Amino acid sequence: MEASVKGWEPERPDGSEDAAGSADGALSFVVRDVNRAFARALQTRIARSGVSMGQWFFLRALWEEDGLTQRELSHRVGMMEPTTVTAVNVMEGQGLVQRVRNSHDRRKMNIFLTDKGRALRDSMMPSASEIAQLAIQGITPDELDLTLDVLRRVGANLNAAAASARDGEDE
Repeated sequence: MEASVKGWEPERPDGSEDAAGSADGALSFVVRDVNRAFARALQTRIARSGVSMGQWFFLRALWEEDGLTQRELSHRVGMMEPTTVTAVNVMEGQGLVQRVRNSHDRRKMNIFLTDKGRALRDSMMPSASEIAQLAIQGITPDELDLTLDVLRRVGANLNAAAASARDGEDE
């Protein structure tokens, strides 16, 4: 494996090569590995409820705010609208959600949880909490706070850069 991944990781201020410059320690790779580890651990548990990882994200959004339009649901979950339509079709077939035409704008469909979809929250959320607790074993509250703060700033930096790039394209 190549020692560094050019173009993905910043140079160290002091010019040293350490974990940030190696493929195994690069921020983007570590974040991806952690995300995959969370997904694997969670998928194992939620599969018992007959729900896929993709459906999990849509259910989470609807548990937080039921009755979102398909477009709003897509944005909340960060999925393309055709993906959302497919997922909602499957969840509707499973009896987890139902589509209701929007009373103010007949072109829009709102997605509502069924009793079955709402009931899954009580069985699935404890599994998500267990995974989160496993993930932070041996990590102090201060370390966790710092980690979350740094990751939020990394995300904000990347989102700002993406917005700036889009604005540059519009000119």
